[in-house]
Amino acid sequence: MTACQFLLTEWHFEPSIIAGCAALLAGYWLTHRGDLARAAWFVAGVAVIALALLSPLDPLADEYLFSAHMVQHMLLVLVAPPFLLLGITAADVRAILRVPALAASQRVFGNPIIAWTIGTATLCVWHIPALYDAALRAQWLHIFEHISFLGTGTIFWWPVIAPLRAQRLTAPAALLYLAAGALAGSVLGIVITFARPGTYTAYLNPPDTHGILALLRGAWGITPAFDQQLGGLLMWTAGAPVFLLAMLAVLARWYREPEPDEPAGNRLPGDHEPAAVAAHGVGAR
Repeated sequence: MTACQFLLTEWHFEPSIIAGCAALLAGYWLTHRGDLARAAWFVAGVAVIALALLSPLDPLADEYLFSAHMVQHMLLVLVAPPFLLLGITAADVRAILRVPALAASQRVFGNPIIAWTIGTATLCVWHIPALYDAALRAQWLHIFEHISFLGTGTIFWWPVIAPLRAQRLTAPAALLYLAAGALAGSVLGIVITFARPGTYTAYLNPPDTHGILALLRGAWGITPAFDQQLGGLLMWTAGAPVFLLAMLAVLARWYREPEPDEPAGNRLPGDHEPAAVAAHGVGAR
């Protein structure tokens, strides 16, 4: 099989993934409070999930290339969650957090220390070689891995992107938070890059069910050792632009925010005082 044939024919339509994406869109449609620009962000986030899990990237990641699997993980952790959160409005959050259990969860997982720790620890734990290889062997564990990346990725980004101002970090704190996240990802990438070749054993002798192993190993020269180093380098460096863009967005938002003594009528939509938020039952941490 040629690379072109693989890219054109290896799209698959896993019912559970399609159902999950459909459920996200349906839930959003039922709770969203009519902002088309925000809706576009949410739809883009669902599209990224579908691209990561339904496109040829998925079989390439599952069977052949550690580096492809790293790209898939980065899409699920660094791209899809921010897009989904950017699609949520302050009105959406107020409606959702009227449910006491969800409000209680937000107070716990919205804590930036807890959110950062959960997001970073999940990424690191799933790249422990024994657990990583086990997820490739057991489909149920692999599904759980992807769900955990999406869930903890969303938790990680919440203190930075939360629609309600009272639930977001201040700009200086958000910059520190993001810098620490970028550093943690880089350290993990460095460890993987310089680890012993063949650390992730599932990619040493793949079964080649799609008939592209000769293309990858021969024509493209992607050996298991090079593949592992490439995956580590992607984790080490490719996440940096995402964090840099997020930091620039935080600075831009900080610049646009009104001064403390500015009249309330000049405040940005969604920037509510803590007292007003508390009156709706979703007070600041």
